[in-house]
Parts: sequence; structure tokens; C-alpha cells
Amino acid sequence: MKRTDFRFLDRLRVRWAEIDAQKIVFNGHYLMYFDTAVGGYWRTLAMPYEQTMAQLGGDLYVRKATVEYEASARYDDVLDVGLRCARIGNSSILFSGAAFRQDQLLVSCELVYVFADPHTQTSKPVPEALRDIMNAFEAGEAMVDVRVGGWDALRLHAQAIRTAVFIEEQQIPVEMEWDESDPNGVHAVAFNRFGLPLATGRLLPHAPSVARIGRMASIQTVRGSGVGRRVLDALMDSARARGDREVLLHAQTSAQGFYARAGFVAAGPVFEEAGIAHVEMTRAL
Repeated sequence: MKRTDFRFLDRLRVRWAEIDAQKIVFNGHYLMYFDTAVGGYWRTLAMPYEQTMAQLGGDLYVRKATVEYEASARYDDVLDVGLRCARIGNSSILFSGAAFRQDQLLVSCELVYVFADPHTQTSKPVPEALRDIMNAFEAGEAMVDVRVGGWDALRLHAQAIRTAVFIEEQQIPVEMEWDESDPNGVHAVAFNRFGLPLATGRLLPHAPSVARIGRMASIQTVRGSGVGRRVLDALMDSARARGDREVLLHAQTSAQGFYARAGFVAAGPVFEEAGIAHVEMTRAL
């Protein structure tokens, strides 16, 4: 197996608690590494696991796990754990996995999951929708569709995400979240292949040739999967298309790294907005 065999790779750093008396990673921890990668795989498919399985009327249960050891990982090693769907049967899904230290293969695995009724734990056929999405991902297709439009078209989806993130999670007062700018803005919403809205943002005019992006929010289960970046890029494309030359935004300091990776730079000191630390950031288009 090679790193290039995998479209999805999950990075981790070996912790002190994971090594044994031989000063290498205890063999059982590799199953935890692969199981953690399974969670990352679902995020990369833009499918919040619990909601997806409830929608499909089933759940996945491990039937068999096989691990083959080639070499040992040690404390503080950075590992990339690859995972791919190798085969989908009638009711089973076979994952192939491998843990690499740089390009060196350390451990490989096969995980067999069975799709089953969660109440009786009896097997059911893998739904065609799930089968199609997994095959599409392994074929290199995009898992997210970003729609850009007006408030009337995207309001219900954008409101649901912003309510969950800003009002419920961050405890921002309702009266501060909804304003008169929404009907005049350009909005973007990312949807997964089941039509579930995952992330949103809006674009407003700020000054001549300068746009302002705000209300960027992603549901918790897909953060770090690249969905938020897709929304940000779509809004910047819209700003560029209408002739804007610069974009600014007020970034929560916890998200400053996210915007920095997209080319934004801080343009002032930290300040408080809605009780949360922010920093103004800008980027030329």
C-alpha cells in the first residue's frame, strides 16, 4: 500500500499514553487510529454520521477487523492514516486502511461493516444513496454543492445554520443576529449530497470596490472538512465577479487561522463584538 492509494488521510501525533513498555505504540491502539479515521472519512464525505444514519434508517456495525503490522510507531511520530472504501456488498462495506510515517507503511487493516437495523441489529441492504455517494467520493467527485443567491432563495437554510451556531452554540442574542442587511446581501449555502445544509455566509457591499463577508458558520460535525472554505471561496468569487478589488471581514479570533490560510491578513487590533473576541482581516482580490 502507498499513500497515493488513498484520497482520504487523517493526520495524528502519537501521544505518550499510547506507547507501551517496549516504547512503541501498543498494538491495540492502531484500531483506535483506524476507527478515528472512519469518523474523519464521514466528515470528508460531508455526512454528519448520526443524522445520515437516521435518515437512512439504519446504522453500521463492525463485523470484522484485521490488522497487519509491518513496523512500529513511536512517541511523537506524526502519522497519516489512510482509509478507502474498497468494496460494497449487499449489506456490507469493506474499508482498507493504512498508517504511514511519511511514506513508510507501518500498519495496514481491513474493516468490515454491516449495515443493519439499529433496533434488531439484523442486516439490511446498503441503501443505494449511500452506495452512490461512497463510490462517487472514491472516484474523485465533489461531495458538496455550494449555492449562491438572494435571501429569499436561501433564507430557510441559512437561518437554520446560523441559529444553531450563533444563537444556540455561541449564545449570541437573537436581536443581534438578524438585521436589515440580510435581504440585500448575497448568500452562500453548502449542501451535501442528501440536500442537508452544512455551512453558510453572506456578502455585503462595504465601500466602493470593497466587499464585506460575514455570518460565516458551519455546523459542528463538518468543521475542519473544507466545507467552510468552499463557502468562503464562493463568496469571494461573487465579489470578484461584480468588480470588487478587496474583501474584509471580522474574524472570531478562534477562526483567525482559517482565514489566514485563505490569504487574509489581520488589519488591526483585537476587539470585542457580541461578547466574542474578533480581529478585522482583509484580502485583495
